[in-house]
Amino acid sequence: MTEIRKRFTPVQRLLHWSMAACILAMLFIGVGMVSTITPAYLTLVSIHKPLGLAILVLALLRLGVRLRSGAPPLPADLPAPMRLAAHLSHYALYGLMLAMPLLGWGMLSAAAYPVVLFDGVRLPAILPQSESLHTLLWRAHVCLAFAFFGVILMHVGAALFHALVRRDGVFEAMASVGPETERAPAE
Repeated sequence: MTEIRKRFTPVQRLLHWSMAACILAMLFIGVGMVSTITPAYLTLVSIHKPLGLAILVLALLRLGVRLRSGAPPLPADLPAPMRLAAHLSHYALYGLMLAMPLLGWGMLSAAAYPVVLFDGVRLPAILPQSESLHTLLWRAHVCLAFAFFGVILMHVGAALFHALVRRDGVFEAMASVGPETERAPAE
């Protein structure tokens, strides 16, 4: 008998839920940044930059773990369009988790703004200084932030659909409780 993994590994689940908290915080911080001109703006920016870098590092780590560990199989009875949507949405999520911090870093580099992490630790510029490039990257960052929010809403909706309607184990694969594997029947 072989064992079929029903759930993501503990490391994958830890990275998923940690990143979910960071990304949701980042979305709210981003909205706060663009909607205020009060002194709170500087506080939000000082959180936004290092949190963006943390998300980038976690996304790279998560991608490496995902490539190494894979994922539990989707339910056999999942219709082909839903299976395709699951795969495409994960590509979109990983792409946005990597693109958003890189766009932010590039945007700040193009504006010659330092990316200060803590205690004077600065990241190097990754793009040359250019006002037009800064504007282009800023617009891309804003547009992709809205797209990211939309993809996250679809992801949460799909998770709830699997948990409450289909009850097919997809939600439980990323939940923090339950057995890791099940035995496959002998052929």
